Amino acid sequence: MEKSQMTETNSGAPPACFKNWDSVDWSEIEKHVRRLQVRIAKATKEGRTSKAKSLQWLLTHSYFAKLLAVKRVTENKGCKTPGVDSVVWSTGKQKMQAALSLKRRSYHPKPLRRVYIPKKNGKKRPLGIPTLLCRAQQALHLLGLDPIAEVLADGNSYGFRPKRSCADAIDQCFLNHCRKFSPEFVLEGDIKSCFDKISHRWLLENIPMDRNILEKWLKCGFIDKKTFYPSDEGTPQGGIISPTLLNLTLSGLERRVRSAFRLRDKVNVVVYADDFIISCASERTLHEKIKPIVAEFLSERGLTLSEEKTTITHISKGFDFLGFTIKKYKKLIIKPSKKSIKSFLGKIREVIKKNKTAKTENLIHLLNPMIRGWANYFRHVCSKKVFAYIDHCIFKALWNWAKRRHSSEKGKDWIWKKYFLDPKVNRGTLSVRLGNEQKLISIFQAASIPIRRHTKIKTDANPYDPSYDEYFSKRKISSKCAGVPTFQFG
Repeated sequence: MEKSQMTETNSGAPPACFKNWDSVDWSEIEKHVRRLQVRIAKATKEGRTSKAKSLQWLLTHSYFAKLLAVKRVTENKGCKTPGVDSVVWSTGKQKMQAALSLKRRSYHPKPLRRVYIPKKNGKKRPLGIPTLLCRAQQALHLLGLDPIAEVLADGNSYGFRPKRSCADAIDQCFLNHCRKFSPEFVLEGDIKSCFDKISHRWLLENIPMDRNILEKWLKCGFIDKKTFYPSDEGTPQGGIISPTLLNLTLSGLERRVRSAFRLRDKVNVVVYADDFIISCASERTLHEKIKPIVAEFLSERGLTLSEEKTTITHISKGFDFLGFTIKKYKKLIIKPSKKSIKSFLGKIREVIKKNKTAKTENLIHLLNPMIRGWANYFRHVCSKKVFAYIDHCIFKALWNWAKRRHSSEKGKDWIWKKYFLDPKVNRGTLSVRLGNEQKLISIFQAASIPIRRHTKIKTDANPYDPSYDEYFSKRKISSKCAGVPTFQFG
C-alpha cells in the first residue's frame, strides 16, 4: 500500500483505502501510531507538558489508533467475555463500526460486571469486567498514556511494562544480593487491597490524561448480582488501563526512598506491580526510617501497608518474591518457592482428577502447556532439581490415573506397556501413538528445559526512545535464538 493512501484526514475519519477489516495494513498503522508515541515520550522527557497533552489528543482522535485499540480488545484472551450489555464484536463489520464509534463527546461508560476469581489463600478476588466499548476506549487512551508512564517510571519497576518481565525483576534481586558486601536485610512490602483503595482524587490530579474520560471510568460503578454499587475509590482489576494507572501511582517510590539515604546505606528497591522489596544494610534503618517513608508515600495516594504481610527478613533466612525463593547460603541461590511448587502440582492433580475417563491424547494436550509454561517461567534460576522432582510427581499422579482405569482388569505390566510404551525410549512418560502408530505424543518433561541465565534489561531502556531501537532488536533476536519466550507471573 502506498504511503499516500495511508494518510489520515485531519478529522480522524477513515482513509478511503479501508473498505473492510481484512484490508487493513497493520504494519503501516503501527508505524503511524508509534511515531506519535515517540513524540509524546520525547515531549514528556523534555518537560513540555502542553506539547505532550496536544499529542495525546491527536493520538486519541486518530482513526489508526482506534483501529489498533479495537484490534487489541478483539484478539486478547477476554475478547469473548462480554460486559453488562452482553455485546461481543466477532465480525469484521462490527469491528470497523466499533472503531468509528470511539468518540469522546458522546461516550458514557456503562457499569462494570463484577465477577470473582479464586486467590491462592482460598479467598476470592473481585474483578470488574467493562463492556467491549469501554475496553476499546481504555486501550485507545492507553496508547497515549503508556509513553508518559514509561518516562515517569522508576528504573527498577518491572510489572506491566513493555519489554520487561519477572525475569528482569528477579535478576535485579540477584544483582542486589549476590556480593559479599551486599545488603543483608530485606523489607517485603505488601499493599493492602492496592487496586481497590487508590484515591480517586489523587488519580484525577496526577494522571496525565483526559481528566473527563478518567473520571467517567473511575465513577462508573459496578453491577453485582443485578444490584448497582457506586465506586468511590480504587481502579477496577479487569480494566485494560488499570495496570498502567497502578504503575503511575507507585512511580516515584524508588526515587523517594533512595533520595533520603547515602550510597553507603546500600538501599535498593525492586517493584513489580503492587509487590516490592527494599533492601538495606541495617535492620534498624529499614524499620525506623524506610518503612515510615514508604507509609507516607502510600498514604498520599490513599494506600496503606499491610502490617501482617509486611516483614523484615535477613537474607540468610530467605524470602519469597514473585514465586521465587531468594536465599543466601555461602552464595546467593534463587529457586522456585515451595508455595509455587505446591500450587502447580495441585493444579496438575486437579486436571488429572477431572479427566478420569478422558482419552490419553486429550489429557496430554491439557497438561503439556501447563508444564511447559511453568518450567519456562523458572528456567532462569537454579531449577534443575525442582524440575526433576516435578516430573517425578507428575509421573506418580499419571501412574495412579492409569491404574484406576483398569484396577480390576489388567496387571501393572499391561498398563505400563499400554500407557508408558517403551521406558528406555520415553523414560517412562505417559505416551500414545496416533494415526496408525505413526505419530507419538508424550507428556512434556520439565527437566528437558535447559537452564539459561537471563540478561536483565538496561535500567533506563525505554521502548519509546528511538536511541534504544537497536538494543531492543538485539534482545529480541537473542530471545528467539534461545527458543523460549519470557513468561509473566500472575
